[in-house]
Amino acid sequence: MINVYDVLVERGIVEQTTDEEKIRELLEKEKVTFYIGFDATADSLHVGHFMQLAIMRLMQKAGHTPIALIGGGTTLVGDPSGRSDMRSMMTYETIDHNVMCFKKQMSKFLDISDDKLIFVNNGDWLRHLNYIEFIREYGVHFSVNRMLAADAFKTRMERGLSFFELNYMVMQSYDFLHLFREYGCQIQMGGNDQWSNIISGVDLIRRVERKEAFGMTFKLLTTKEGVKMGKTAKGALWLDPEKTTPYEFYQYWRNTADTDVVNCLKLLTDIPMDEINRIEKLEGEEINNAKKLLAYYLTELVHSKEEADNAVELSEALFSGAGNAESMPETEISENCIDENGFVEVIDLLVICGLTSSKGEGRRLIQQGGISIDGETVTELFKKISGEDLKNGIVIKKGKKVFHRAILI
Repeated sequence: MINVYDVLVERGIVEQTTDEEKIRELLEKEKVTFYIGFDATADSLHVGHFMQLAIMRLMQKAGHTPIALIGGGTTLVGDPSGRSDMRSMMTYETIDHNVMCFKKQMSKFLDISDDKLIFVNNGDWLRHLNYIEFIREYGVHFSVNRMLAADAFKTRMERGLSFFELNYMVMQSYDFLHLFREYGCQIQMGGNDQWSNIISGVDLIRRVERKEAFGMTFKLLTTKEGVKMGKTAKGALWLDPEKTTPYEFYQYWRNTADTDVVNCLKLLTDIPMDEINRIEKLEGEEINNAKKLLAYYLTELVHSKEEADNAVELSEALFSGAGNAESMPETEISENCIDENGFVEVIDLLVICGLTSSKGEGRRLIQQGGISIDGETVTELFKKISGEDLKNGIVIKKGKKVFHRAILI
């Protein structure tokens, strides 16, 4: 069986390692426990996290055991890596809610049966540390000069770096030490922006335990021009369908630039490399098939086959044949239709657009699952659409074949 490290390298995932030869040998000869950390800064994972989940899937399929560490403790401080200012302070209650949301979402993408995945929350040990004892025992192993020279911190020096944030590297390093002790975790993995934090943890284990651990980073998900992927007109590309609808999610990947689609297939899917290498040779219109493959694969994985099929149906109705965007009926919605809170009910929209003759008919259609907005079935009887969403235009689907566009003027 091919070494999973070679798979990661072939797919262009690996960016840096603490010891490439030893990591490759370790993954060849042993079933390894490794971890990736996720700070709970929102109530949903986004596409940046998804790449980490995709790597965990590849490692898991090769027989290795992932630890998904959710930062119920570190999120209280906030990672300064890649930041030009300090993160907003979050309450314990908000963070604990986000931790539960993350855990639920991760369970959809990874095999959680038979202890194949370990969930941990670093709040379980970090929140209860005695600060003086902790600093006496572990603080002595950190050089402030080395910490300030790390990429995670030096970009902040001109604007100012608080002592509060300086603790983040110490806390993440301690996480690795804790997982090394409790679970025999030998490798920490993360995005390339985590390199400084990862090697600090490797060094702490070496100093305290006199044993060897390893670190590996992977490339960030960016376009060919180096711009981070996963941003839409509405903000981040979320994995929660309430934040980013399955149709919007599908369309994001369907509209991937020609130069980026092969890279996305390598980084985000487990489609065999033989197939991806074949796709890489495609040119012109044929590359659109690769985009459709990418969009469908990811939408099915993140949401469901049904949602992926719905997204394809809506997309084809919008952009092909007689149902294209130009020929689709459209209703301009007046500001007068928007209530004082900036919303309009879907039932009202159906009447305004002439899709139903009455609100009663609209209610019956919604109860029967016959109304969709941008590919997402409306299940709430009194669901509302924001004026902001209407400014961009929405597509209402009635039944199986009636499509109608509504846009705020």
